[in-house]
Amino acid sequence: MGRFHVGMVGIGYAGLPLAVELAKAGNDVVGFDIDRTRVGTVNAGRSPVDTVTDAEIRSLQGRLSASTDPAVLADSSVIVVCAPTPVNGDEPDLHPLTSAVETVAGQLRPGQLVIVESTTHPGTTDGLLQPILEKSGLRAGADFHLAYSPERIDPGNARYGIGNTPRVVGGLTAECAERAAEFYRQVTEVHVTRGMREAEAAKILENTYRQINIALVNEFSQLCHGMGIDVWDTVAAASTKPYGFQTFWPGAGVGGHCIPADPLYLIHHAGTLGMAFHMAETAHRVNEGMPLWVADRITKDIEQRGISVSEATVLLLGVTYKANTDDTRHTPAVPIARALTERGATVLCHDPYVDGLSWADGRIDGVPDLAAALDAADLSVLLQRHDQFDLELIGRRARRLFDTTGSVRTDHGVLL
Repeated sequence: MGRFHVGMVGIGYAGLPLAVELAKAGNDVVGFDIDRTRVGTVNAGRSPVDTVTDAEIRSLQGRLSASTDPAVLADSSVIVVCAPTPVNGDEPDLHPLTSAVETVAGQLRPGQLVIVESTTHPGTTDGLLQPILEKSGLRAGADFHLAYSPERIDPGNARYGIGNTPRVVGGLTAECAERAAEFYRQVTEVHVTRGMREAEAAKILENTYRQINIALVNEFSQLCHGMGIDVWDTVAAASTKPYGFQTFWPGAGVGGHCIPADPLYLIHHAGTLGMAFHMAETAHRVNEGMPLWVADRITKDIEQRGISVSEATVLLLGVTYKANTDDTRHTPAVPIARALTERGATVLCHDPYVDGLSWADGRIDGVPDLAAALDAADLSVLLQRHDQFDLELIGRRARRLFDTTGSVRTDHGVLL
């Protein structure tokens, strides 16, 4: 038997990598998920997410399993909740999280440790989730332990993973915090906060910091374009300063679950308290508007060459939200593709990680032959710099290249 018997509620991008690391550390881990396909995939020795390999799953058979039966949680000494916390429009949606915690409450036993990892606004764990758990008749901090530790997963990041990224832990009581800290110390360093609300706030601060700085360079890039200044050369120059400056690069927009969504939880919660989070609100508007600005520049470039947008073929290169991952959540490629198709353009894509790109009311198809697609497109748009992309080929074969990554300089192209 392992050091802990762990019940992982949710085995997606956040839950499965942690489940794997915990199993490698000698724990017995069972992942509970309502997605039968995902559960079946794990039990068949395959990974449903690109941050975990099939080989890792197969090597842990007998120590890592998955189930759609919530009863498996009753036998766990530690229950970790990794439920999604999406936004609908600009409104936070806590239903997946509260539903998951309702399931945990139905299986709760004395002595268990419950840790919430889902990103949410401060006060959620003790103000909303604790009362749900206590419907079991057990009291948090007395009959079971309760803690919050925000997930820190960066898909596609080969340098930092669970093992070398410290965990932030906050507990309902000092004993709750120490139980959770002991649990996470198996896999990484731990920083304990004064309480759960500080840990909840830390996660949103981390991603708001990135949101604001990305918005800064995105809006700066628009100013540079209007003034005929090379934004890439300018940022590179500023980056030579060894203090007081951290490098952020502009792009077509922000994506993934964290940056576009997490600050909205605190913005919304602050509004319910009669307060405002002005910096985050402004940054959100800037980054949300970036894809449309890119689409407008693409349209203008096509028209300036005497081509009607309704007769043009546009090839999007890299439609995931970031490089070297298959994750398309909140990818800026969607609003760009939508805007161009609404203007009549034929939009195609090429991405080594996904076959095409779909959204609620539309889809663009993927093309497998990159060279042929570059030859045929009136304009190719480099959105993500995947390591698998042959940038020399892209720069040479594209009839016209619009590069949002600053990677390819060519006499028949234009930079963001």
